[in-house]
Amino acid sequence: MTKPPLTLYLAAPRGFCAGVDRAIKIVEMALEKWGAPVFVRHEIVHNKFVVDGLRERGAVFVEDLDDVPPDRPVIFSAHGVPKSVPAEAERREMVFVDATCPLVSKVHVEAERHHENGLQMVMIGHAGHPETIGTMGQLPDGEVLLVETVEDVAGLAVRDPARLAFITQTTLSVDDTAGIVAALRARFPGIVGPHKEDICYATTNRQAAVKVIAPKIDALLVIGAPNSSNSRRLVEVGRAAGCPYAQLVQRADEIDWRALDGITRVGVTAGASAPEVLVNEVIDAFRDRFATTVELVETAMERVEFKVPRVLREPA
Repeated sequence: MTKPPLTLYLAAPRGFCAGVDRAIKIVEMALEKWGAPVFVRHEIVHNKFVVDGLRERGAVFVEDLDDVPPDRPVIFSAHGVPKSVPAEAERREMVFVDATCPLVSKVHVEAERHHENGLQMVMIGHAGHPETIGTMGQLPDGEVLLVETVEDVAGLAVRDPARLAFITQTTLSVDDTAGIVAALRARFPGIVGPHKEDICYATTNRQAAVKVIAPKIDALLVIGAPNSSNSRRLVEVGRAAGCPYAQLVQRADEIDWRALDGITRVGVTAGASAPEVLVNEVIDAFRDRFATTVELVETAMERVEFKVPRVLREPA
């Protein structure tokens, strides 16, 4: 039986960013240095395939320091943690390694600097996301106000409208965030923003690539986890850019083939915590069903690298 023709538009950049790559290396190097088990507070990155692979090698994922034996090392996830967490680990004299993405740490430093200058912070982010919790937890309660939408801006009760600054989660929709920033500036003309936007290069680049392929395709598949903020934003960006159908899948076996019936042009991208092996798995699944042509659509080159902490580069 002849396979129907289909073109896959493969977005680039896609998949692992430098912060995710560094965080995974930190867990791998910790296992090499101290042996299993090594404990990780929260999923190191939001991807089940990655987490399961590290778990098989001896990583134990927990949500609280109380679940970590006092004689074993603990790693803090790439999303960052409230300041109280490393402080408590130090109090308990625990060995810990901070895998917070350096671009998230930059936002933490920014928030502290504004706080020292007497400014109250407004954070644009998603309530309950570990990065938001970690960033808000850098300052005392009440010093960071959270907004998720343009509508939230109207309801902000601030201490002094003339003494405000804003920061953002690093994995937001660039376009949605621009709307919220505009609303903040309209209501608080003196609000101070970051010197360089907080949304990270990887989030921005992946969204830009999706915008380029969206007009070419009938459907978009985003490979990523349901709890991955940057992956979910890629689905939203694809829809907003005119793609009639966009689906988030963790693995090829989650693809809704019935929804793709009759479609001849499909875009594929991957969130910043999804490994390339899962992209290849999806491509192979299409090749099993279609006479597939793959076209690479590259909109940027990424050469960012982050060093792992010195403690892991030193001998045991």
